[in-house]
Amino acid sequence: MKKLLTSLAAFTALTAAASAADLPRRAAPPPVFTPVPVFTWTGFYAGLNAGYGFGVEDSLAPTQVVTIDRRVVGGPVGAIAGFAFDNGGRSDGFVGGGQIGYNYQFTPGSGVVIGIEADAQYADLGGRFGRAGVCGTGGIACAVTPGAFVQPGVTLINPTGVQGLDFFGTVRGRIGYAFDRVLFYGTGGFAYGSFGGGRAVDTDDFKTGYTAGGGVEYALPTDSFLNFFRSSAVTLKVEGLYVNFDGNNSRYGFANANGVIVTATPLTAAGPISPSTILNNTARRDVDFAVIRAGLNYKFGSY
Repeated sequence: MKKLLTSLAAFTALTAAASAADLPRRAAPPPVFTPVPVFTWTGFYAGLNAGYGFGVEDSLAPTQVVTIDRRVVGGPVGAIAGFAFDNGGRSDGFVGGGQIGYNYQFTPGSGVVIGIEADAQYADLGGRFGRAGVCGTGGIACAVTPGAFVQPGVTLINPTGVQGLDFFGTVRGRIGYAFDRVLFYGTGGFAYGSFGGGRAVDTDDFKTGYTAGGGVEYALPTDSFLNFFRSSAVTLKVEGLYVNFDGNNSRYGFANANGVIVTATPLTAAGPISPSTILNNTARRDVDFAVIRAGLNYKFGSY
């Protein structure tokens, strides 16, 4: 009897163990995989920039004009007056403004990026070019024959001067290649600008032209301390541009008190002076300069 009970207990234990082995095991849950977002330059952006502009030509050769016109020079018959403009002056200064644009990247991560950008800039360039004034002021030298004098109220206009640039802007295409968060690009397109300061008579204050250049841009992490607007990215850029405006149409010579130009005769190195009257004439000269600037953009759109 005792052996029977012992055998029955052993059988029961073996059966329970076998049944437990047949039960399904409680497996650990699989790890959760969170994909890391791949950065893309696609999206709209807006930002600010500031930099330095400088003229491709800092100054021109001195300009000389002479006249015997009685409306300009008084005195004995045959009196001659000569005027010289030194054409020196500042052609560099501060530029700063803002920009908006849109980029499209064909393949996220690294790949070709195309885009369009428009900007508007305040500029303080060429402030002392294109002088208009009277004898002995602002780099204007005068010489007259004995007994001659410059008529009162006559204003002298620099034939080849360039007015000061007050502001300019561009509308440009951009194309480049991105290495993840670093973008190298070239850019070019349309440029416009406003020239002022009353330094010449009857000039074209608004001019158009073209621009070309390039730069490099870097996207900071989304959680950068500069990301005040919680945008998808903050980018920093350094950019260089060459800007060329079409010819400066400027009537030149001398002006009376009413601003009417009366005469001008260029003085050449060859041959004697042959005074002549040139009414309503124009001088053309392209205006060009370069800009180096740094900028900050806030990008909105895709990561």
